[in-house]
Amino acid sequence: MTITGVQTVLPGRFAINSTEKRVEKAPPKIYSVSDFPFKGYQAPQRDGFEQSQAHPDTSAIVIDNEPAPRLSPVMSRYRERKLARQCQFVGYDAYVDATTRGQMKPAFDPGSSIVGNWDVMEGVLDYVFIKMGINSTSDSVERPIIMTEPIANMGYPRKMMNEILFECYNAPSVAYGVDSLFAYRYNKGTDGLIVSSSNTSTHVIPVLDSKPLLSNCSRLNWGGFNNAEYLAKQLKLKYPTFPARLLDHQIEDLVRNHCYVSQDYDRELSGYLDWTGLEDRDHVIQYPFTEHVVVEKSEEELAKIAERKKESGRRLQEQAAKMRLEKLVKKEQELEYWKQVQERLSSETKKEVRRILETEDLKDENHLERMIRDLEKSIKRSRNRDLGIEEEEQPQEEMTFPLVDVPDEELDEAGIKEKRHQRLMKSNVEARARAKAEKEREKARREEEERLDREKRENDFENWIAERRMNRQAILQKIKDQQRMKADLGNRKSLASQQRMKTLANLASDGPKKRRRGGDDDDFGANDDDWGVYRTVAKDEQSDDEEEEDLGGMLNNLEQELLQYDPEFTENHTLAAQSDWTKSLVHAFLRGPWPFDPESQREAHQLHLNVERIRVPEVVFKPSIAGVDQAGLVEIAADIVNQRFSSEDRTRLLKDVFLTGGNTLFTGFDERLRNELRGYIPIDAELRVRRAADPTLDAWKGAAQWASNADFARSSVSRQEYLEKGSEYMKEHDLGNVTW
Repeated sequence: MTITGVQTVLPGRFAINSTEKRVEKAPPKIYSVSDFPFKGYQAPQRDGFEQSQAHPDTSAIVIDNEPAPRLSPVMSRYRERKLARQCQFVGYDAYVDATTRGQMKPAFDPGSSIVGNWDVMEGVLDYVFIKMGINSTSDSVERPIIMTEPIANMGYPRKMMNEILFECYNAPSVAYGVDSLFAYRYNKGTDGLIVSSSNTSTHVIPVLDSKPLLSNCSRLNWGGFNNAEYLAKQLKLKYPTFPARLLDHQIEDLVRNHCYVSQDYDRELSGYLDWTGLEDRDHVIQYPFTEHVVVEKSEEELAKIAERKKESGRRLQEQAAKMRLEKLVKKEQELEYWKQVQERLSSETKKEVRRILETEDLKDENHLERMIRDLEKSIKRSRNRDLGIEEEEQPQEEMTFPLVDVPDEELDEAGIKEKRHQRLMKSNVEARARAKAEKEREKARREEEERLDREKRENDFENWIAERRMNRQAILQKIKDQQRMKADLGNRKSLASQQRMKTLANLASDGPKKRRRGGDDDDFGANDDDWGVYRTVAKDEQSDDEEEEDLGGMLNNLEQELLQYDPEFTENHTLAAQSDWTKSLVHAFLRGPWPFDPESQREAHQLHLNVERIRVPEVVFKPSIAGVDQAGLVEIAADIVNQRFSSEDRTRLLKDVFLTGGNTLFTGFDERLRNELRGYIPIDAELRVRRAADPTLDAWKGAAQWASNADFARSSVSRQEYLEKGSEYMKEHDLGNVTW
């Protein structure tokens, strides 16, 4: 029986015994990952367009054209075979099932704010206009269009957008503006420094007298998309065998919900994995999993099972007793038969005796006597066992072998056979005697070594301790070499694996030689060194498991001696203590302050976010940690206000440092910028840092507000101007880009 889903951890506490220390930790708080952002059917919102019917000349359609607004700019298109028609899903509808997700394509190039797939862009615009309720009979949207664009947008994307809006939708006019400038104007800013950190980049724009000085603008190639990509790389390196797939929207949610900006990154990073407080800093992300559930039986069911086992045991005992009785009866019958044969032989001639022995497959009369004697002993043992009588050990008679030294010429055929039997028995007795003597010599040798070792410890303690320490280090090195060899053999690109495959290839190419002239040239194995090749091609460095276990035993014995006699060697120095997960920095990084059960599917499907929570947002302040060869945000802002403006203008800029864009929503972002920027400006300078009321939607609200302004009509490119001057024609205004 299995259960699928996220398992909830019940409140309580657990205890871990490790190196004679009891560690108690509260169970972690589990955070679940987000599902696919499918929002179901969204009905068309016609209210806005219907209200604008009364004032078509003073209304406009405002589109905040960003890679990650409220509508995901993606499209999925495929042919449904059953319906025999082309299906198209736009925005969050493209996440409806696996088929649509597999065919999904974005409008923007990955990691940029540049439209790269205009087919998808056209499908997104169709979807937007349909949801707005625009259903004109003249094939026109019938409203001016305002569209946001990034700083220094290239001419080609604007040209293609103009062609689509004017040619496909017959827009009366089109105007473009920079998203961050719209947001600043909406938040009533006139003089200040805009810090816009959006999905793909971060810009610092100075504004004086409500006019952006774009020639003094600076760009940092890092934004929210880069944060998600950077976190995904970090997690893949951290958990290379993670069983679940890390989806893009899930990583974006992890960045948005769990990361924050540290106020002192270096200090906090140095102690982030400390045991104290790690359970609060470490966030556990649970992915869906399938866990095998073992159904616990009640006490009544357990009692019934125990009773069935007892009953089964009784039946087995009865069957065994019955079989023993049958064997005993059979042995008694055999004994009675052989005694009758013995009595019969005593009254027959030698010729008849020989015939009877051959018929019964007996060598001689001594063989018959041994059989009768063995049967009597066996029957006696069986009866005593049934009666519970313990047999007294009888002294073994010394075995004699009288026929061994008798020449074969003096023996008949039966005597020769008996002589061979006695010779074999004598060799067995002598082999057992040699083995016993070897054991006694080995025991004496060990006792002598222990005596010498004890004398050395008592007379030369310093050298004895030094020797023990050296032996321990040598064993530890052997264990490390074995582990490294196993890891290398698991990697097909490692030197050990390549050498092993080379050896196998050489053995396969040599092969058994063909027989020539009735002979066999294959002499492999004639030399004992030939068999060492099997150790070379074995997957483990030590193919004998007993040798590995012996290393562990030797290490344990040495550590026990050092614990007993070396005052500088404590429990914390033992291999078991050093392997304790409660002292492992790697374990704290991977699994937090909790034990890890590799057999648990729940724990195998968990991600632990700790250091990444501050490392990912830190890139915008220190781009070098992600390999970006640019100055950080604070250095860029300080360079603009200190090097490019007079002291009077610098004072005006520092009085209003405005934060906008979704990448500025991290907790502590504004405080960190304020604290670090203070170190680059005069001590008496006034510094104010504020955040947009809604960093993600203020750009659209600002553009909508601008649509009711008189500047909108003068800044728009009409359809007549588009036809006369071409698709690359644009008009400059205070909230838009300029021609470079």
